[in-house]
Amino acid sequence: MALLKEKLAQVIPAWREEVKNLVKEHGSKVISEVTVEQLYGGQRGVKCLVCDTSEVPPDKGLIIREKPIAELRDRLPEEIFYLLCTGELPDAAALKDLQAELEARMEVPSYVWDVLRAMPKDSHPMAMLNTAILVMERESIFRKKYNEGMKKEVFWEAMLEDALNLIARITNVAAGVYRMRYNKGDLIPPKKGVDWAANYVHMLGLPDPNGDFTKLMRLYLTLHSDHESGNVSAATTATVSSALSDLYYAVSAGLNGLAGPLHGLANQECLAWILDTIKKFNGVPTHEQLKNYAWETLNAGRVIPGYGHAVLRITDPRFDAFLDFGKKYCAGDPVFETVARVFEVVPDVLKQVQKIKDPWPNVDAGSGALLYHFGMTEFEYYTVLFSVSRTLGVSAQAIIARAMGYPIVRPKSVTTKWVKSQVTAK
Repeated sequence: MALLKEKLAQVIPAWREEVKNLVKEHGSKVISEVTVEQLYGGQRGVKCLVCDTSEVPPDKGLIIREKPIAELRDRLPEEIFYLLCTGELPDAAALKDLQAELEARMEVPSYVWDVLRAMPKDSHPMAMLNTAILVMERESIFRKKYNEGMKKEVFWEAMLEDALNLIARITNVAAGVYRMRYNKGDLIPPKKGVDWAANYVHMLGLPDPNGDFTKLMRLYLTLHSDHESGNVSAATTATVSSALSDLYYAVSAGLNGLAGPLHGLANQECLAWILDTIKKFNGVPTHEQLKNYAWETLNAGRVIPGYGHAVLRITDPRFDAFLDFGKKYCAGDPVFETVARVFEVVPDVLKQVQKIKDPWPNVDAGSGALLYHFGMTEFEYYTVLFSVSRTLGVSAQAIIARAMGYPIVRPKSVTTKWVKSQVTAK
């Protein structure tokens, strides 16, 4: 951690000064407005948050610290975390230092396992993961330092400590949840001398004779790491953290949002649709069969899972990355082949539906099929994988927010009566 902390200490003063001057010189300028439709539509498109770790332009997709995600698909998740925090990719020494720090912090307190074992055997794996994170709040350095009278200027240092501890342990916890919930046998202790994603695969205990599943895990954890701060998990984490709640409180809250069908749960719904499609046609359907089935689905008032996005108006670059991976490592798998064929057919169908603004696939359209290929067939667990990855992004955002001294999040709400009075008056 020494090198990461040292780098943050170098860049934070300049970031603080930049924002201070920006507010001082342009604080009264208007940068967004809200329509009634947006007010009742989940604030879609309203510019009211600051997120310097990543952005998602509708015509480009995810950009992490000014680097398109397509340029980062071969990077380790640890490198992405360093990039999210500092704005720069780590050199070899900084990466080695960060990996050594995570390795030294991997041990999960025994009381966490006690709590998980006491939960009902049919508990949802997300409930198990989030319970474990909340139980670990006892370990928070931020809360301890805050209670001791920590100065505001160094809040970020304690937040960094919590982030490193949580990131180091979450793969261990998540793997333990998998083995406990699905009766996979004893917990597998972490291995020394391997990268973060490889250790996760090791602790899951799934076969990986050629190392291809490890390659997928590195890609998966990189692609899902961050996605601006307006999505439910990131926004919730940031809101809770803004109250100076420590990272354990904040991340567990955010990941509870990730468990929802409209957020992180989507990938398993996409895979279920693919499997149902294969079952319906007794194998990989033809292009004509898929075209007819797509229309049948739409005419029945249902959506085609994995297609469309709240922000994007192009094929999600993360889907492209998964598609390329599948072509290289999963060729011939009927599940993956169906995903690829759906991509060849469905966008042209959706383009003919006037109300659909985005006919292109998002990341969820392909990720589940690849996990299924490598033997992870427990759908309910997929959101846990998403959570492990997203912890990188929301933790980095929390560190930056405390470094910048951002205030508590407290937007103003209005009543429907007030809205009516405003639109009538105009």
